[in-house]
Amino acid sequence: MRHATKLADLDVEGLEAVLAQAIAWKQGPHPRHLPGRILGLVFFNPSLRTRASFEAVAIRGGGNAIVLEVGNGVWKLEDRIGAVMDGDRAEHLREAVPVLARYADLLAVRTFAGGVDDEADFLDPVINGFRQYSTVPVISMESAMEHPCQGLADLMTAREVFGSTKKLPVTLAWAPHIKPLPKAVPDSFMLTAAAAGCEVRVAHPKGFELHPKVLAEAEAYAKATGGSVTVTNDLDEALAGSKVVYAKAWGAATQSGLGPEAVKQHPEWMTSRAHMEKAAKDAIFMHCLPTRRNVEVSDGVLDHPSCKVVDEAENRFHVQRALVDWIFKG
Repeated sequence: MRHATKLADLDVEGLEAVLAQAIAWKQGPHPRHLPGRILGLVFFNPSLRTRASFEAVAIRGGGNAIVLEVGNGVWKLEDRIGAVMDGDRAEHLREAVPVLARYADLLAVRTFAGGVDDEADFLDPVINGFRQYSTVPVISMESAMEHPCQGLADLMTAREVFGSTKKLPVTLAWAPHIKPLPKAVPDSFMLTAAAAGCEVRVAHPKGFELHPKVLAEAEAYAKATGGSVTVTNDLDEALAGSKVVYAKAWGAATQSGLGPEAVKQHPEWMTSRAHMEKAAKDAIFMHCLPTRRNVEVSDGVLDHPSCKVVDEAENRFHVQRALVDWIFKG
């Protein structure tokens, strides 16, 4: 039984298979590859593109989706082992997950990081609880540590524009925000780009480091695929000659000592046309969405022809139907 809750579940071979299938299917009629299948979509956190695209995968593939919003018409769920359940979490994953697995052929889960302790988030308790207790495959629709479907859509978009991603210089640029955001999206962009052979530049202010074990995993992928991963606090250095500029806000490393207000202290990191002009002449801009205009990214970048955020969002559908197909074929 295959799961897809992190890039390591696919590895480089699975990544290439899913991307190739997604690109091929995008060129033709929608295949009815899910007749009679039911996808169980469990949301601990809100969504727009993720929910709509996964429901579209089920419907266009000839199947159906059951959508559950935890805490909204569905019991709040407990994930802690040995918890004394005398609070507002009425049901444990230990019972809820195997029951859901008897109703659906696949469970997809969306849950965010706590953002209080990076080491606790690294354990990814909710998504790993689903993996442990489910008797059907589990897909991550974003977890505390990774958002693999977003990473796949990001790389599909880059390949549509540039063809090969081998040695393609790409920049993951930290962006300011009104509040600290999870690190799953930057983690997955870095990991997937490294596994696709890109030359990855990660740029952020001091104190906003990504988890060292995630960085080490990305470096291992890059070594295997001929890519590279470099980290810098100099945004201009990271942008020079880059073909893809990927902006994303995330919170400070919880061990850095920086408070939640630190995300507001670097407004000069907001991606602007001046930043894009330091990249390659044919560079594209990418972002996972949603984005706060003129906080994370300027209007001038989002409204420019080089902005690919809508194409990127469309590609969530294509990579996800290919990923579901990859899982069931396994």
